[in-house]
Amino acid sequence: MASLLFTPLRLRGVTFRNRIAVSPMCQYSSEDGFANDWHFVHLGSRAVGGAGLVMTEATAVEAIGRISPQDLGLWKDEHIAPLERIVRFIHDHGAVAGIQLAHAGRKASTVRPWEGGGPIAPTAKDGWKPAGPSPIPFDEGYTVPEALDEAGIQRVTRAFVAAAERALKAGFRQVELHAAHGYLLHEFLSPLTNKRTDRYGGSFENRVRLTREVVQAVRKRWPEELPLFVRFSCTDWIEGGWTLEDSVALAKLLKQDGADLIDCSSGAIVPGVKIPAGPGYQTPFAERIRREAGIPTGAVGFIRSSFQADHLLRTEQADLVILARELLRDPYWPLHAARDLHAIVPWPPQYERAQD
Repeated sequence: MASLLFTPLRLRGVTFRNRIAVSPMCQYSSEDGFANDWHFVHLGSRAVGGAGLVMTEATAVEAIGRISPQDLGLWKDEHIAPLERIVRFIHDHGAVAGIQLAHAGRKASTVRPWEGGGPIAPTAKDGWKPAGPSPIPFDEGYTVPEALDEAGIQRVTRAFVAAAERALKAGFRQVELHAAHGYLLHEFLSPLTNKRTDRYGGSFENRVRLTREVVQAVRKRWPEELPLFVRFSCTDWIEGGWTLEDSVALAKLLKQDGADLIDCSSGAIVPGVKIPAGPGYQTPFAERIRREAGIPTGAVGFIRSSFQADHLLRTEQADLVILARELLRDPYWPLHAARDLHAIVPWPPQYERAQD
């Protein structure tokens, strides 16, 4: 039986050579938002390794939207050129270059993980005051975020659009909007973090308004032939939070707004939540959204083996397998998976001698 993992996926005018995507994974290795040789090697090697889609890490649409001072950014035109070099290499090696656009919201201004993590005070070197839907800090010791007024909300929407336009100039052929993991768009979605009483808070319709406006605004400027993904935290894993039912309802709306695929993750809106993580623990979210909202989905989270990845496609749980840790451990996971599944996938000619 032929492997589904290595069948092409076509979304709008873009064909991905297989169903394997490199998940956006923060590298915390930029200075002033600029991509550098680390990003070139990190992303380029995954294209050489056979992935169908190679997405950048969460890329900040404005400086205060960075998780850490070392985050990748696309809030100014000067960021385009180094990304363009990376995009060209990815495309030269058969993958599609994609970018995830993000705003960290109240979880911004933190120390990168291997230096201890945790918040950087706005008064400290390299720190700034984060923004969010409501003045509720992420955790003890974190800065109380500035609650965005309508002018601030419109500024953020424009920043997403401007970043998408820069991504297009850099040559990216897919864009993903980050509405997961407790960052700004997710903060507006979840009743745990959105306590507003204006038209951006309260009801489901109001809490999804910003995400919908960003998707609609980006879709108007992102070319019709290029796909647009949205990443959700499909559940907050806590009573009173965002639910899978909410995610299904939002996916239906975003399909109308021009989204092409929902990248199905979960959690991270508040600290200390126990998540029943395990192999494929998020794939049921992708399956339900795919079935009930009628939109393609990507499955992510503890997908480790080639057989597991192929199975979830074969059983119609998702349309795309989005890998993170496995592709950090092994940039050539797709080439090895092809061998496991008896798929005929050409290796880079420079590496062909290593197949035997």
